[in-house]
Amino acid sequence: MPAAPAAGAFLVSGQRSAGCHYYPAPISFMAVPLLVRPLVRPFAEFFRREAAGGIMLMVSAVLALVLANSNWGPAHFFPELWEKHLNLALNGFGLEMSLLHWINDGLMSIFFLIVGLEIKREVLEGELSDRRQATLPIAAALGGMVVPAMIYFFINRGQPAANGWGIPMATDIAFALAVLQLLGPRVPLGLKVFLTALAIVDDLGAVLVIAGFYTTDLHLTYLYLALGTWMLLLNLNLLGARLLIFYLPLGILMWYFMLESGIHATLAGVLLALAIPSRIGQAKPELLLMLNSRLSMLQDEVHGADANPRIISEELEYLSDAISSPAQKLEQRLHSVVAFGIIPIFAFANTSLEIDAAVFRQLASPLGLGIILGLTVGKPLGIGGLSWLSIRLGWASLPANVTWRHLWGAGLLGGIGFTMSLFITLLALGEHTAGEPVAKLAILVASTISGTMGFLLLRTMPEPVKH
Repeated sequence: MPAAPAAGAFLVSGQRSAGCHYYPAPISFMAVPLLVRPLVRPFAEFFRREAAGGIMLMVSAVLALVLANSNWGPAHFFPELWEKHLNLALNGFGLEMSLLHWINDGLMSIFFLIVGLEIKREVLEGELSDRRQATLPIAAALGGMVVPAMIYFFINRGQPAANGWGIPMATDIAFALAVLQLLGPRVPLGLKVFLTALAIVDDLGAVLVIAGFYTTDLHLTYLYLALGTWMLLLNLNLLGARLLIFYLPLGILMWYFMLESGIHATLAGVLLALAIPSRIGQAKPELLLMLNSRLSMLQDEVHGADANPRIISEELEYLSDAISSPAQKLEQRLHSVVAFGIIPIFAFANTSLEIDAAVFRQLASPLGLGIILGLTVGKPLGIGGLSWLSIRLGWASLPANVTWRHLWGAGLLGGIGFTMSLFITLLALGEHTAGEPVAKLAILVASTISGTMGFLLLRTMPEPVKH
């Protein structure tokens, strides 16, 4: 029978042989914060990047509106800028689209890649991995999609814009978390996690709606080629290929096939995310042995007389990299690019609309009312209603320190549609149609109302008690 571990010993379980094995403790309590930092940093950075990205998104949208409605903006920039064609050629092969299409079909595919990676992470190891934890945000997201769509369809049934029922279904996670960030410590962490999980389920619903209901002419040959490429990517995962260089070129090829198939090309980003490995390559026993060895060296460096902060930082980065999967690494590398580059560019390009009295008057049309009421009324009713029902039936419970008032505030913030709502508008109504500027303005108005009401409700909440 093995001897009891010495005080402070480091316990490692899960070896191939039976039982547990004890190794000398390589890390003292002084070093624990240094080790925890790289492990929790991705989650903290997620909230910070999404919130800061939401503020950047807001600035881009306001700037586009100001320029488009200034005396010189329409004449010098809009809409001619977005209609300029860009031809990408390589060895005689070329693909030509307008600049706006390159943004909406090309750059937004990277955004959908991030969406896919976030969905996959939450399902495998996040808030959606545990059935009871996942029940509340899933129920809230379903309510937040179905009720706005029903309100919109009821108002627009028999109208030319009836096909736009998917527009008020979406929640913009970046904007919503930006509002929560402005509220500071008044917002409990549980509410941030709930709203993030809700928005991710909401994104999944939007992806399914786009794939199932907003597909134009279907070209089966290209669709089969896209699906065949995806199957190849999945097989690479099963065969243990870990390098992203194996996946990204095939992902671009799948994007081209999807573009030509008639199904919106951005869905290739989600399919690519599902194929990229999300598990750590090393087996658990080998990984634990390697970590013990590196942690032992790190302890020597931390407690050494001439401790070098640069070496400690590099070692921590190495440890963080060692416990990250290819999917996690790609998500971390792309997140800032998407949050501070791609989404603001998309917002700038798609909110550069000239607003006149005629467009404002059409906000009272079925199209405008359907979007505004769907987002401002349908979203909080759907989110709050199905949340209440799931808790009432005993399927879920409120997160720690989260009250019903918090939940209704999150429901109001769910009415900030923006990015995905604008995207679905382009698919449902088409570009350069009479309804497009009305729908875009309605989304902006509804998102502003929802964000303001949610902020004011949560602003009156006291700070949660710290235990």
